[in-house]
Amino acid sequence: MSGVIETRGLVKRYGGFTAVDHVDLDVGKGEVFGLLGPNGSGKTTTILLLLGLTEPTEGSVRVNGLDPLRQPLAVKRRVGYLPDQVGFYDNMTARENLSYTARLMGLSGGEAAARIAAALERVRLADVANKRVGAFSRGMRQRLGLAEVIMKQAEIAILDEPTGGLDPQSTQELLEMIGELAGEGMTIVLSSHLLAMVQSVCDRVALFNKGRIGLTGSVADLTSDVLGGTHVVEVEADGVDLAAALAGTDGVTGVTATRTGGWRVDTAADLRPEIARRVVGAGGQLRTMSIRRTTLDEVYVRFFEEEARHAEAA
Repeated sequence: MSGVIETRGLVKRYGGFTAVDHVDLDVGKGEVFGLLGPNGSGKTTTILLLLGLTEPTEGSVRVNGLDPLRQPLAVKRRVGYLPDQVGFYDNMTARENLSYTARLMGLSGGEAAARIAAALERVRLADVANKRVGAFSRGMRQRLGLAEVIMKQAEIAILDEPTGGLDPQSTQELLEMIGELAGEGMTIVLSSHLLAMVQSVCDRVALFNKGRIGLTGSVADLTSDVLGGTHVVEVEADGVDLAAALAGTDGVTGVTATRTGGWRVDTAADLRPEIARRVVGAGGQLRTMSIRRTTLDEVYVRFFEEEARHAEAA
């Protein structure tokens, strides 16, 4: 994996408060890498450090081999940034806003017009290109911000809470666009507190808590390592002790009774046929069964609960 973003021992303190606490990151070319965790966990400060918008207290940052604090213009030429609140001029149209950015980049004439048209088409805003941005919804403004990244032909896109405040449809549309850009080779760093919502688009994630990274890896690896499985089968059955019936079953990593009288079965694959067979074989009657993938929310809660318990025990 060719690393395009690297941090080592990255620390940022504001007075006595440590916002980022010895963070090590490695992001490969073409990855969608998620900085995930609750608000205030250090994600946005880490992004500011990656962009050279604040100075590290300790440690180092490299973006495409460049120091963003000492080589800011070289980094800005390669990186597109979509903040939580995208700053556009409300009294200007979508096209005029992008034209202004193009001029700041040194683009003009036919090249600028072609890039702007292609970017607006890409994010499905071509039909409102001549409407004032002040009338845009939050979802449309976020897509316009993504159009700016596309127009810039950025090698790396850093997106801070891009789906915050969006309805489910707008969120899905934006995530699909992000996935398409990654498929074309763009490296994307995506920050979000909506863990389950963005897990489908991330190749790997880092889970932040109180300025530190607790876990890093693919979603499948983290759910397997922390929860013991990648799927949850929810079962309702009569006349059977499901924990006993499934004892020793390959791929079953945990069976717990739920408060509603059913069972939660953690598995390493879709084992519904085997679970149904075991229920019937034990003389039980299967009423309902459903399956879902484990979520990063569950991973996050379980991991940091265990961390807290270990800290108390120590």
